[in-house]
Amino acid sequence: MRAVVCDRLGDPSVLKIEQRPVPAVGPSDVLVEVGAASVNFPDVLMLTASYQHKPELPFTPGMEGAGTISTVGAEVTNWRPGDRVIFGVRPGAFADYVRLPADGNLMRLPSSWSMAEGAGFRVGATTAYHSLVHRAALKPREVLLVHGAAGGVGLAAVQLGKHLGAQVIATGGDDERLAVVRRLGADLVINYRRDDFVPIVKGLTDGRGADVVYDPVGGEVLEKSVRAAAYGARLLVVGFTSGGPTRIMSNRVLIKGLSVLGVRAGETARRQGSALARDYAVELPRLAELGVMRPHISHRFPMDRAADAFRVLIERKVVGKAVIEMT
Repeated sequence: MRAVVCDRLGDPSVLKIEQRPVPAVGPSDVLVEVGAASVNFPDVLMLTASYQHKPELPFTPGMEGAGTISTVGAEVTNWRPGDRVIFGVRPGAFADYVRLPADGNLMRLPSSWSMAEGAGFRVGATTAYHSLVHRAALKPREVLLVHGAAGGVGLAAVQLGKHLGAQVIATGGDDERLAVVRRLGADLVINYRRDDFVPIVKGLTDGRGADVVYDPVGGEVLEKSVRAAAYGARLLVVGFTSGGPTRIMSNRVLIKGLSVLGVRAGETARRQGSALARDYAVELPRLAELGVMRPHISHRFPMDRAADAFRVLIERKVVGKAVIEMT
């Protein structure tokens, strides 16, 4: 089979296509023939060992994908060959085949969804659900401020926030990408490269501010969000696509009674075990069937152009998801 391989650290140019053996299937495993896999910002960070999880070299990138089960192990009863699935893996999705435990990160692909859409669902949806439901307990009619809203995890938060009944204010740095975000559910979009979002958010809320801030950007954006937050607001630290950690003034956190909440959906599921995993196993498929957080795919690439898929993400050209299609 073909696989995208990183055998040395660097920029996307280090990626290459190699022939690898098709993984052998154990008794409790399934083998998935991958139809498409999505590129996420952690994939970019792994190329330079800048992510929390640092796979040993050489490795195949890719944290999520969709495909068709081709083989099931002797002990597997809940899946059959031919089932179309969405899967998560840590990492390894950018290959023709992926071996996965049958009781692991698998869910059925909705019948109306393409492989590309399925490939872009899991990371964004899991992050948004864990952030807004588990961590922030977002309530109807609260004001949700979503930064980096044109990205995969940002757009999922916009869509889920609207489904949960919140008023959603979305920010980003490009008018054309923000137009898509507005079309997909945001009540208001703000280009934070041109306009200061703090007075705009304050003006829309009669000076009160946002109840929940969802921030995968970090840097100055999160620092300014403290001023845009309401008293008692929840600040969700989702990532640092701006390039590094953030310094938040503790006096503002104290005075406004803010809760600063770190978000690591996968790690929390691993540490908290079955209860959280069961929530994902039930709620995410239900939401997918309803069409909530259905991914927007702005870029598609064949496997031999995997490096280009990474580049459009780095260059902030993607709206929603960029995917690598295997066939």
